[in-house]
Amino acid sequence: MSRQLVIEYANPQALDNTYTLSFKIRSHSVAQRWAHKVSIATKKYPIDNPDRFFCFGSREQQIFSALMKINETIDIINKFDPIVTRKLTDVNDQDTLNYLHHIFEVYHGLLGQQTHELWQRAPDTVRRALADLNIQVHECECISRIVENKPSHIVTWYGLPKIDTLRDDEYKIFDEQSNFGTVYLLYTEIGKTLEDLSIDDDHYIHESAFRPFRHYSADFHVKFYSDDSRQIEEKRAIIKEYYNKNQEFFIKQGLPWGHPYLSWGLIPLADLEIIPKDLLEIITTRQWVKSVNIL
Repeated sequence: MSRQLVIEYANPQALDNTYTLSFKIRSHSVAQRWAHKVSIATKKYPIDNPDRFFCFGSREQQIFSALMKINETIDIINKFDPIVTRKLTDVNDQDTLNYLHHIFEVYHGLLGQQTHELWQRAPDTVRRALADLNIQVHECECISRIVENKPSHIVTWYGLPKIDTLRDDEYKIFDEQSNFGTVYLLYTEIGKTLEDLSIDDDHYIHESAFRPFRHYSADFHVKFYSDDSRQIEEKRAIIKEYYNKNQEFFIKQGLPWGHPYLSWGLIPLADLEIIPKDLLEIITTRQWVKSVNIL
């Protein structure tokens, strides 16, 4: 049984300036299978974008950085083929964020469906830009939807195949509450869940891009904040209202209310063993994942 996840954080300008955190891996089946995947990923693939940290620093810094990154990504794509007709000037512009996510879905393709002719002829730099567009849309959404900082970071291994799925009985592990210092399984589908659709009010997405959380990989999300109970109640009401308005669509998919594939929240995998009082300050100066290990 895997017992510990160990993450080494570094200053991107001084990679020898590190700080290590240890997380106790939970004993449930998903956590243990995930840990096995992480041990494989760390031996075979580099970490994608080790600096994928969200909501650290001032709000002004976050907005400036997020807008710069997403518009640079659009420029990379359009230099190859001018398919993106909008730039993002405001992280609160959800309509443009939905549009950009739709660009990602169409030209990148859904999970295991990279068949669009542009994808086929695109060089690796453009393929990576299309993949980055998805991450950067979610970063902008993260910034726009919070009043107070909710710092977190994501670790992914793009090259690791996403071929395994959750069992129906494992959806009961989903937790609506995010907790400080907990590691969560990352959504690896390409598309949107019921939760995403409810919150985004997306008018661009194709019906085929509704994708329940089924596939999983080694990818994970570390939260350095805890959710407010009032916000959870509000989100629960929004999700139920959206389902009721679109019930015919979901019933056609064989998904009555309460079906496991409509579960929302995240699956907790591991918990920080010791929380230093100045942890956020420590991570703020070390926003680079130097290494990940399973013990």
